[in-house]
Amino acid sequence: MFHDTQPAALRDADGPDPWAPFRVTHAGEIVALLRQVRDSSAPLVLSAPDGASISTTLWALDAQHQRVNFTAEEGHPQLQHVVASDESTAVGYLDSVKLQFDLTDLVLVRGARSCALQASLPRVLYRFQRRGAYRVRTIERNAPTARMRHPAIPEMALALRVLDVSVGGCALFLPRDVPPLEPGVRVQRVEIELDADTRFVVSMQIQHLSTIPSSDRGMRVGCEWLQLEPAAERMLQRYIDQTQKRRRMLALD
Repeated sequence: MFHDTQPAALRDADGPDPWAPFRVTHAGEIVALLRQVRDSSAPLVLSAPDGASISTTLWALDAQHQRVNFTAEEGHPQLQHVVASDESTAVGYLDSVKLQFDLTDLVLVRGARSCALQASLPRVLYRFQRRGAYRVRTIERNAPTARMRHPAIPEMALALRVLDVSVGGCALFLPRDVPPLEPGVRVQRVEIELDADTRFVVSMQIQHLSTIPSSDRGMRVGCEWLQLEPAAERMLQRYIDQTQKRRRMLALD
């Protein structure tokens, strides 16, 4: 399974091309996908080979002049590393589809009050359907919640709704009025309460942010459990099994 926030290592292989099923080369299809990224303000992670990365969004797409523009925070400590690299890569999500493309001719453009990153329109783009442990949507009436301290603002306590869970992680709903959570950040001592019988404390890592279709109220935050205790894993597995059964019964009613 590809790490959610890291580019897949698309190295050449002997024999049949293993990446052909994932590769998009038609210019019209590439532009259409990037327009969806732009219009949904889907978060992107721009990464350099040395590990430097920044979070951004695609704010402008000029198909006629073959250019794309990304938002940039000039004071970000890793911005220059990403710009200076000849092999930076962009990774983002459209719902459950991971998009990846190389950045060529990447430059930092400064204006009077802001700056932006500009690059050539990619000629190749990769689409990967996310895979992983079986997930179930939580039952909203049980108010499934993750309580934590905001990793960038320790004095801010968060109580975020849990959208779905698996034995490998969860997805949280982040309202738009809450400061963003950065991909790659680890959060310690998160209190998970899925229902009256399923409560545990765990550390987790923020994997990615993505838009929620038909919703402008917030973002979906994908998280991975870190060293889930055996007792918590058994509790979680029981919750997943029971929730799956309940949803099947509701579908039959």
